[in-house]
Amino acid sequence: MTARACVIGWPVEHSRSPVIHRYWLNQYGIDGAYEKEAVRPEDLRGFVQQLWTHGYIGANVTLPHKEEALRAARSADEAAVSIGAANTLWLDPEGALHASNTDAYGFMTNLDAQAPQWNEATGAVMVLGAGGAARAILFGLLAAGVTRILLANRTRAKAEALAHVFGPKVDVVDWADRAAALSACSLLINSTSLGMTGQPPLDIDLATLPADGVVADIVYVPLETKLLADARARGLSCVDGLGMLLHQAVPGFERWFGVRPEVTPELRAHVMATLGEQ
Repeated sequence: MTARACVIGWPVEHSRSPVIHRYWLNQYGIDGAYEKEAVRPEDLRGFVQQLWTHGYIGANVTLPHKEEALRAARSADEAAVSIGAANTLWLDPEGALHASNTDAYGFMTNLDAQAPQWNEATGAVMVLGAGGAARAILFGLLAAGVTRILLANRTRAKAEALAHVFGPKVDVVDWADRAAALSACSLLINSTSLGMTGQPPLDIDLATLPADGVVADIVYVPLETKLLADARARGLSCVDGLGMLLHQAVPGFERWFGVRPEVTPELRAHVMATLGEQ
């Protein structure tokens, strides 16, 4: 019997998840399918709680459904609960719905792969943004043993609320002071949409970031954002956002199809081609 999974969103056409999962299904010769499902917010709970009747054993969840997907699940792992959102769902043999959030795993695995030296430095980590991606990144950094995180967001109150959730290792920095605060940092992470195609660029002077610093951007359209271009011009190590997208897909694929897939240069090139990147 063909195992079927899907990605659920509203809208959903932009999702690159089918490109990734179909590549792996073909690569590993698995009798499986991965589809897109456009589901209205008001229909999300009913849809995921009836996944089996739609022919699915599991699903990815994208915007704007991640928080509601967590609430709809019977159980959730520590990452989903701490982040407050779910991006991966599966049914157990009794048909109960379970939830996970693999964004932290995807970000940290990509960071380790592209800049393995990042955690050898003693400086703080600066995270820009206070949305869902920032929550996942804070969870991942703290789980990896980071002892000091500086959090800056255009709306300070939102950053303060997020810092309160994650505790005393997270300090809030005014958005206007973000560049000056880089002198104490060894890693800068952009978790905002600034720099994405159609959005304003992220404006930050990297001059005070130490020469052995690392700059990571979760944006992957375009793959080379102005932030990363500026970092490369300074000779800093850079981590682009595409790897996070690829690595976060690994646990779900293994859960649904029984094979732990590899993130390879060939997969990366395959997905880049769909983004218009060379």
